Amino acid sequence: MMSALSITTPLEFCGEPVPVEVQEVRERIEKELLLSLWHRPQVILWLKRSRRYMPYIEEVLRSEGMPDDLKYVAIAESALRPHARSSKGAVGFWQFMNYTGQQYGLVINRRIDERRNIFASTQAAIRYLSDLYATFGSWALAAAAYNMGEVGLNAEIVEQGVNNYYQLYLNLETQRYIFRIIAIKLILEDPAKYGFYLAEEDYYPALSFDRVRVQCFKETPIRIIAQAAQTHFKVIKDLNPEIRGHYLPEGNHAILIPKEGSENFQARYRDLLKHWSSNQKEQTYLVKEGDHLTAIAERFGVSLASLIIWNRLNPKAPIHPGDRLIIYPKESVPLTVDEDENGNNSTSVKNN
Repeated sequence: MMSALSITTPLEFCGEPVPVEVQEVRERIEKELLLSLWHRPQVILWLKRSRRYMPYIEEVLRSEGMPDDLKYVAIAESALRPHARSSKGAVGFWQFMNYTGQQYGLVINRRIDERRNIFASTQAAIRYLSDLYATFGSWALAAAAYNMGEVGLNAEIVEQGVNNYYQLYLNLETQRYIFRIIAIKLILEDPAKYGFYLAEEDYYPALSFDRVRVQCFKETPIRIIAQAAQTHFKVIKDLNPEIRGHYLPEGNHAILIPKEGSENFQARYRDLLKHWSSNQKEQTYLVKEGDHLTAIAERFGVSLASLIIWNRLNPKAPIHPGDRLIIYPKESVPLTVDEDENGNNSTSVKNN
C-alpha cells in the first residue's frame, strides 16, 4: 500500500504542473489518496459508474477544447450520482446550486430539475468552468472557484496577494478540493496500482436509449409515457432523473426511452393520451374547517396516495381551510359542494 502512494513526477492537473516538490503539496495528495483508498467500496463504484457517464463528459470536453482532467470534478462533486444533494442544497452530477444552474440555462422547478440530467448539467458545468478559467487564468483556480464561488476566491486572492492555488490559504473544503480531484485522477488512471482489478463485465453498461419528443397539452402522467414506450414507470424515471414526481408539465419535452420501445411510440402515445384525457373528470375541492386528507380521500373514493400525488402535497404538512385540492373522483362519487370565499355554495367540475 505505501509503495502505491509514491507520486511520480512530473504530475499535472489540466496540463498545469502540480508542485509535488513542495512537501505540503505532497502530503496533501497522500492524505487524499489514503482517505479515498480507505473507502474502497466508494472507489469501486466510481470505477463501475465511469463507463456509464464518462464517455459523454469526455466528448463534451473534447468538443470544447477543454482539459480531460475536468471530468474528475464530477466524481469529486457527486460520485456520478444524479440524485446527489449537499447539505447546502447543491444537486445533481455537478452539484449546481439553484441560482447558478438557472444562470447557465438549466430548468429547475417543481416538475423538472435538469441538474440531475447528465447531458444538460454537463453542458452547463463546462460552460461555467470555461468562464471561471477566463476569469482566473488557471484551471486549479477555476476548479477552486467552482467549489467556493468566484467572489469568495477572488476576495482571498486580493487579500493575500497570491494567485496560485497551491500558495493560497482557503477554507478547509477548498484547501482539500484540488488535492481530492488529483487523488481521484491518480486512482482512476491506474486502478490496478491501487489494488482495484475490474473485469470488463464489472463496469456498468453505457446508457442505451432513444430520445423522443413528447407533447403535453396539460400535466401528463409519466405512466402514459411508460406504457407508450412499452416499459415501466421506474424505467422512465431512471432514464430521466430530472423529472420530479409522477407528472410531466405542459409543454414539449425530450424524453429518453428504451430503444426497443421507440418503434411506433408516437402512435401509441397519442392513443393512450386520448383515452386518458377522455376519462378525466377533474374536480376542485375547497378544504373546510376540520377536514383532513384521509377523510377527503375516503369521501371521493380515491386513495390517500393519489390525493397526495395529484396535489404535490407533503404528507406530514397540514392542510388549511381555503386550500384547493384537485381530485379525480370515481364515476360513482357525486359532485361535492364547495363554499366560495363569500360563503356561497358551488360545484367545480372540469371535464377534460
